[in-house]
Amino acid sequence: MTLEQLIQSLTPEVYENLKNAVATGRWPDGRKLVDDQRELCMQAILYYEEANDLPAEQRVGYIGGQCSSKSDDDDVQPLNLH
Repeated sequence: MTLEQLIQSLTPEVYENLKNAVATGRWPDGRKLVDDQRELCMQAILYYEEANDLPAEQRVGYIGGQCSSKSDDDDVQPLNLH
């Protein structure tokens, strides 16, 4: 089985379990994830989201909106060096 076939076979329930495992650092049965497992889970999550064409706002790590420090009415003044 290839990685692509494995990702295609993931169910939404398994996808959610992977996300929870990464978020909590533990498998559903309470065992701790080691760093290599966490990395593989994150890769599987990203591949799953891409393969299933999830909208950007539903993907892991999505940050919506505009930066709060940026606005259209900022008072911009040029800096003159003499």
